[in-house]
Amino acid sequence: MQTFVKISLSAVLAFQLIAAAPLAAQTRVSIGVTETIETHNPYGDSVSLLYGIWSEVTGPFCTYNYVKGDFEGRLAERWKVESPTIWVFYLNKNYKFNDGSPVTADDVVHSLTRRVIGDPQSKQKASVAGPIVKAEAVDRYTVKFITDKPAAPLLSFVCDRLIVTSKAIFDKHGRDAADRNYMLGGGPYSLKELVPGQRLVIAKRKDHPEAKKNPRAPDEIVYRVMRETEQRVTALLNDEIQIAQFIPPHLRHRVEKAPNLRITPVDSIEIMFLAMQPKPPFDKKEVRQAVCHAINRDQIIKTLLEGFASRLDGPIGPGQYGYDPNLKPKMNYDPEKAKKLLAQAGYPNGVDVELQTPVGRYTLDKQITEAMVPMLNAVGIRTRLLTPEWPTLWANVQKGLVPFYYMGRGSVQDPSAALHQYFHTGDTPRIGYSNPKLDELLDKEQAEFDPKKRRQYLSQAMSLLTEEAPACFMWRHKLLWGLHKRVDYKPLPDGRIYGIDMKVTR
Repeated sequence: MQTFVKISLSAVLAFQLIAAAPLAAQTRVSIGVTETIETHNPYGDSVSLLYGIWSEVTGPFCTYNYVKGDFEGRLAERWKVESPTIWVFYLNKNYKFNDGSPVTADDVVHSLTRRVIGDPQSKQKASVAGPIVKAEAVDRYTVKFITDKPAAPLLSFVCDRLIVTSKAIFDKHGRDAADRNYMLGGGPYSLKELVPGQRLVIAKRKDHPEAKKNPRAPDEIVYRVMRETEQRVTALLNDEIQIAQFIPPHLRHRVEKAPNLRITPVDSIEIMFLAMQPKPPFDKKEVRQAVCHAINRDQIIKTLLEGFASRLDGPIGPGQYGYDPNLKPKMNYDPEKAKKLLAQAGYPNGVDVELQTPVGRYTLDKQITEAMVPMLNAVGIRTRLLTPEWPTLWANVQKGLVPFYYMGRGSVQDPSAALHQYFHTGDTPRIGYSNPKLDELLDKEQAEFDPKKRRQYLSQAMSLLTEEAPACFMWRHKLLWGLHKRVDYKPLPDGRIYGIDMKVTR
């Protein structure tokens, strides 16, 4: 079965008609989401939501099981470390593309080398390929990944992230036509429709091995971009959507009072931070540290977030790999120390900065940064808050064009990929920080297969990072999801949404 995605007025009208009349004998779940859905290119963005959706369409290659606390196979059903720089993955021969052709090692090699690493439109080189420099097909169903140096956390790069698309379709139609009109994947869902900036629709492949394991998984899933919290809550109350991401704490009671709805909290592993590029005035470490000491995180958590967050005293928190409860230094709230640091940096009379924040992307993001502004002003960091549209801000962050911003980095089970992505010299321009000592520690932790030694390197790296403060680490949200009671689903700590894990009553 082929999937043809055609964006046209007739398609939109057809969609509206379908949405108005429930499908007979089919189940549909609509989800209000806050992230970007802007491109047909599955490699053209690097956000948690899309990794999850494309993984369901094209794989996933492998996945992290939070119940077991370990990675487990999917398209790659098993693997082995042949040497510190060579990983071998064995593919599940039952995975087939929508047209019935098998997903082979050639498709994996093509996806990784041509699409992730070699395509200038790819935004996933740092977060997915990471240390991988080469991929080779050993045979039809065995593929070898070769890294430029030993890479102990390799699975955290490729599991739930590596998207595998058809080499044959790419060769026949070219990149853009293949992505837009002939998206083939080997996952339990197929792409049905994508309207950039509005919605993405996927349909279940009932003959897929994973779909057969859960016949109550919804036949169709509609991801609708809804960044306004009131819009998501109202849509949930009206049964226009059955799942709503990120209900803000102050609106949870409206959902809880509805007889057919419930609130499900989940401790997120997304780390929230203030990023500062090393450009004036943030080229001075003391200014960056002053920012960290100026923010009263406990007060924001207690008031705005009503306790639905846990403070970070370093890049990661309890339960994440490499967490060190004794990590030092701790950037406690200390406005007097912030003033002294600012003076030491050469700004005794204060300094003017612009802070950019997303609006509606994260829980109470705008309100939280509004609360930060008077705290920063109080120590002499005179702050002007900018609130660009999320797609604009995200695009500019990825280009390295935003000096000071509030952001989250999700899917941090193991922090290696995230730390490299944001803080290792040259990996991405998102912050542009460079420190040879930090690079050395991050390289050592990736090369170390002994868990005890690797944790030690990670701890040293995170201590240095906290001291240098290219980012102030804020908190991890306890995310509140609104769900209709006819949908049985447990949201994941990484924020990904897997329809194949849902059970829905008709």
